[in-house]
Amino acid sequence: MDALETTAGDIDALMADIGRRARAAARTLATAPTAAKDTVLTAAADALMAEIDTIKDANARDMAAGEAKGLSKALLDRLRLTDDRIAAMAQGLREVAALPDPIGAELAAWDRPNGLRIARVRVPLGVIGVIYESRPNVTADAAALCLKAGNAVILRGGSESFHSSSAILGCIQDGLDTAGLPSDACQMIPTTDRAAVGALLRASEYVDVIVPRGGKSLIERVTAESRVPLFKHLEGICHTYVHAGADLDKARTLAVNAKMRRTGICGATETILVDRAIAADAVPALVRDLNDAGCVVRGCDGVRTLAPSAEPATDADWDTEYLDAIVSMKVVEGLDDAIAHIAAHGSDHTDAIVTEDAAAAERFLNAVDSAIVMVNASTQFADGGEFGMGAEIGIATGKLHARGPVGVEQLTSFKYQVRGTGQTRP
Repeated sequence: MDALETTAGDIDALMADIGRRARAAARTLATAPTAAKDTVLTAAADALMAEIDTIKDANARDMAAGEAKGLSKALLDRLRLTDDRIAAMAQGLREVAALPDPIGAELAAWDRPNGLRIARVRVPLGVIGVIYESRPNVTADAAALCLKAGNAVILRGGSESFHSSSAILGCIQDGLDTAGLPSDACQMIPTTDRAAVGALLRASEYVDVIVPRGGKSLIERVTAESRVPLFKHLEGICHTYVHAGADLDKARTLAVNAKMRRTGICGATETILVDRAIAADAVPALVRDLNDAGCVVRGCDGVRTLAPSAEPATDADWDTEYLDAIVSMKVVEGLDDAIAHIAAHGSDHTDAIVTEDAAAAERFLNAVDSAIVMVNASTQFADGGEFGMGAEIGIATGKLHARGPVGVEQLTSFKYQVRGTGQTRP
């Protein structure tokens, strides 16, 4: 579909209509049987594969517009859909379908002396608004997770991915039709007008939670304007710390993968910290490997002394999410200095240590206060699919309700069910 042309009055009316229909669909979906929800996802996966050429044609329109607009290579990579990426989306839908249904699960239960039976039971959140930028695969991931957890979802993708996301949405709605569930359970805002984002953020009457997934400017706007609770996903300023006890060969492999596997994702390492105790050997090797992989290294004075090919780093580099083939590198005085640097400059997303020292690993795991903390693993594993969650709607970097990959269980709440036999309170 093509984007609607809208006025301010149209936006308010449009969003109210979308919200009312989503709320009605959410009531139906909340009690839908597991088999019906799974049918939605498997049928949608089949539709994605059947419509692969249609989806690629829609994506080609978006890619051409993105290139004309001058999007960076990293953003174009996020936007691009290939046969393999579409197949991965379909597989993700099937994997979410195969997950246990969280709804109705009894989290705890107990009996009171007066005979009341109290149970805490998992329930859907209701209507979830997802605001994301130029990654059309989020359309499938977000829809799958929300629907599996019994929620209706309102999607607002970036204007750059409008046609791609619309084609994917059509497959999701085909799945809802196949399962006999309302297609209003998964809607996309049919305009690229930025005013629609503001209207969604004000729609507390209809929307229970907003999940923003994008860059710093998007998160800042959503945080400032939203009247709806948020699962915040801040920048991915991720660190890999090469500790004095690191295996250097392992560190070199991990550093290149953590930075260069895909530079445009939020789990990409943006700063490499190197312990001074091994810097003389580690820094030249790391810089050489990264340069050979096509990565620009911006280093502190200690790094540049050991590896003159590194460009000088500025203070701003330690606080920058490049999302590109650029990495900052700093020599630190030891474990405590590395932890302090991460606390000062990290975004509470994902941070890793490379070390064979078990005690240092445990201290790093416990002292670094990020949503995901790793030992001897690439930060690119910061992904719900890699965690066995089927997919994720984002990485929550806040501390309330959800933290880390937001999967099916994180898109639920709970209620108390109390069963009595006629008790009255004295």
